[in-house]
Parts: sequence; C-alpha cells; structure tokens
Amino acid sequence: MNTSVTSNQSTMSCAELLVHLLRDTYGVSTLFGIPGVHTVELYRGLEGSDVQHVTPRHEQGAGFMADGYARASGKPGVCLIITGPGMTNMATAMGQALADSIPMLVISSVNRRDTLGLGQGRLHELPSQQQMISGVARFSHTLLDANTLPEVLARAFAVFNGARPGPVHIEIPIDLFNAPVNEPASWQAPTLYRAAPDPEGLAEAARLLHAAKQPLVLLGGGCVAAPEAARALVEQLDAPTVTTINAKGLLGRDHPLDLGANAALPAVRELAVNADVILAVGTELGETDYDVVFDGGFHLNGALIRIDLDPEQLVRNQRTTLGLVGDAGRSLERLLAHFPDAMQRNGIERTANALSALNLENDPAFSDFVPLYDTLAEHLPGAILVGDSTAPVYAGNHLVSQPAPRRYFNASTGYGTLGYGLPAALGAQLGRPDLPVVALVGDGGVMFTLAEIATAVEERLPVVIVLWHNAGYEEIRRYMDANGVARLGVDLQAPNFLTLAEGFGCPGVLVESPAELAKALTNHEANGPLLIEINAAAWQTNLIETGDNNEE
Repeated sequence: MNTSVTSNQSTMSCAELLVHLLRDTYGVSTLFGIPGVHTVELYRGLEGSDVQHVTPRHEQGAGFMADGYARASGKPGVCLIITGPGMTNMATAMGQALADSIPMLVISSVNRRDTLGLGQGRLHELPSQQQMISGVARFSHTLLDANTLPEVLARAFAVFNGARPGPVHIEIPIDLFNAPVNEPASWQAPTLYRAAPDPEGLAEAARLLHAAKQPLVLLGGGCVAAPEAARALVEQLDAPTVTTINAKGLLGRDHPLDLGANAALPAVRELAVNADVILAVGTELGETDYDVVFDGGFHLNGALIRIDLDPEQLVRNQRTTLGLVGDAGRSLERLLAHFPDAMQRNGIERTANALSALNLENDPAFSDFVPLYDTLAEHLPGAILVGDSTAPVYAGNHLVSQPAPRRYFNASTGYGTLGYGLPAALGAQLGRPDLPVVALVGDGGVMFTLAEIATAVEERLPVVIVLWHNAGYEEIRRYMDANGVARLGVDLQAPNFLTLAEGFGCPGVLVESPAELAKALTNHEANGPLLIEINAAAWQTNLIETGDNNEE
C-alpha cells in the first residue's frame, strides 16, 4: 500500500477519512450502529464530529431505521455494523431495502486481510462475509487499500444518485482502520444526472397515448421524487391512475384521477383489462402491488409502455410493447412536453365509477379500520404512517390517502419482513423531525423489534406507536383456516405491553374505541414516544354497538 504524502496533502487514518467523506462530501448527518470490538476505531473517527450516532438495540433495527430514514427524507440511510453476527442480523433489513429500491449504505468491519478465508476460528469469522451479503446488495466491496476508500464511496453514491437505488455494502478489514491515508486536498462528490429516455422512444410513447381511447397509468415508488410532473401528466392524459403503496400521496390527497393502491380489486382490474394503452412508470408490476389476492387475476391486454431506470424491469411480469430506460422524474417531465393540451377522455368519471364500485369505506373487510384512520387523520394531519405486516396496514394500503409522497410505507409488500414498522418509524422521525410519525404494528410482528422502544425513549422521538392486539398472527390464522390446516403456532401468548413500555420509560395507554384513541392522541406530549395498545376484540365490539362499523 502506498502511504506516501505529497506536499499539499496531510495524513489521517482510514477511519477518520471515512467520517470526513461521509459528513463533508456526502452530507451524511446521521449514522445507525451498535459499537463492537471490531468497530471501535471507526468511532474514534466520529469523535468531535457533529454526526448524530443512533444506537439501536439490534442490527436489524439499525437497518430498518436507515430504511425508514431514507424513505422519509429521500437521503441514503447509513449504518456502521460489526463483522459476522452484525451482518447476518443486518441481512434481513437489506433484503427489504433491496426489494423496494431504498438507498442504504452499510459499512462493516471484517477480519484482518491476512486471515480472510482461512477458517482459523477468528472472532466473528465467516467463510466469506462479502459473498454472503452480496445477494441483498446492489454491490458488496472489500476494501483492500485504504487509499481507494474515496473511489469506493463514490461508487456507492453513484448507485444512489444515478441508478436504481438499493443497499450497498462496504467492508473494511480491521487492520485498515488505523492505516494512514492521504487526505484528498479537495475531494468533491461528482454531480450526477440520471439517464433521460430516448427522444425517439418518448415520441412513440406519446403517439400511442394520444391515440388511446381508454388509457390507464400505473405509477410506482420510483416516481416519488417527481410528484408535480406525475400529477401534471395524468391530468393532461385524463387517465385513471393506480398509485402503488410506495407511491401513495404522489398525486396528492383524494385526487380525482387516483385509484389508489387497489389494482388487486375487481373494479380496477376491469379498468386494467379494458385499457387500450397502459403507461407504467417506476413500478415492477409485482404481485404484492397488483395481485395481492394471489390469484393471477391482474391482466393487461392493451399496449404497455414501461419506463424504468433498470432495463431488466422493462420485461418482467407483463408483456411490454414499448420500453424506455430512464429516470422516472425526467421521463415524466419530457413526456409531459408532448401534451400541451389536456385530453378529454372521461378519466375522472371512470375513476369515480371504479371507486364507487369498490365502496372501500363500507367494505366489511376494512370497516374496523375506517374509524382508526379517520381519527389519525383528524388528530395527526399529514403524519407519516409507517407499518409492519399487520391487519391495520393491509386495510390502510387500500383506505389511506396522503397529501404527499414519502408519508406512507410499510413492509407488507415485496420482501415482506416482520418487525419493520417500529424501527422504520423511528428512522422516519429522525429523517423528518418536522412531521408527526405513527408506527402501525401488531402484537405478533412488534415482538421482533420491541426493544427499539428503548431507542425511541433514548432519542426522545415523539413517535406514536399504535399496536393492534389481536392475540397472534391473524393473517396466517386465516390462511390456515381457508386451506383446511389446523392452527398451529399462530395463537400467541402476549406480554403486558403497557408494563413493558413503562419499563422502557415509554408511557402507554389501552384503548377500545375511536373516542379513546382520539383522547390518547390529544394528550400525547411530544417529548418522547407513546404506545397506544388497541384491544382489537373490544374495538370491534364497540364499533358494532355504536354502529360505526358501517355494517347492516
């Protein structure tokens, strides 16, 4: 390794250079991590900096926090993780981020360079940590020369800013942390522009859309950075528009062309099958957005135009007529230029008819949760809603309308991990301290990451934790019942959540009605978290008795 110093350079350790580059070059202000014997030298690099370090209680929690931070703020979430068990714990969170294209930088330690792959029984040793983690990363890199750190970090942020985002892993051997490196005299992050679609392809897409009589637009999470362009284009096209779960709020609250994330429901499927031209932007057309009932019933018969940063996405799941590689925002803006005059194709009427046929607020499957979301909207307007895989979230995917993107996300789609909701909500609160944040969790899933209540208390994060307590894994119970399988492992013994919350220093309250929920929200002092446990059985009984569940 070349450690020579030129006259206009000073030296620092690799660990110090890492913090310097993250903070001063890439604007990283928050790190998530749990110190370990293999990462203490990284923390020497943090000494004296103004970078906030948040200590979760489990590495999976660190990853979920970084994920929620990135989704809410639009900036990459960054983690410092120890070798071996730290990375195996981290892998689940990286899998969720990979599935949803969330920018996450995971920096880990790894054993000394001269011991890698030797199987000597070293502390935290894996046969190949880099190989193991590559399957849940856009790329995983082992740093072998400390002076190449600026280039490797630049590659990571090039993925975040110029390509389809996702987790990136950089592992640094512990013998390199103190290695002297040349401090770049004026290292600056390059300015990157994402790809724009081919003009000829855009013109062909515009021709197809101009000729369409019953167009349909499908907008996914890849569009969240371009709400104005998305809204303007669908209005000019006068086209009913599906906004997936990760794109919720893209068109604004209750936009008259927004079908919501309801592509799996009959009335929207009918629009889809009858559409003569479909424009799909920034969406993988995956089953958890378009076929969540898992019956293969979402069909597109018309000409399908797809726009995505990832060319492989252009040919997955549905037969594509015209595929354009490009950034969603730039593509929407340039396609909009082809429609100076608004089309008149009864789009608002078609959307209204479909939503009327869905009749979501009176659907018995959702009736328990309409008062829940109405109460949250009244007392926490504009709140970011972060969910686990739990009954209120399954309903909210259909019911909730948000005023802006990045204010509703959960782990019920794609990878579909449990335990996501609570730590991701904490990350969202750190990323957007100006907005209220609600974690929507169930009594089963929250047990995966319950310890992160301690992190919320320690950081004084005013997250409202709404815990739907239905005594077990209700979704799996229903699947077992529907398939004639005896219930096993789904009826769980729950702890006393209020006592546990109190033990962490978090106030808690048990509610059994929308009125009690409203009172709890009103009394919440925003100097730390609040746990609101909803007794699901009592809540359902109260709704029936008061007639608030919209059932005859």
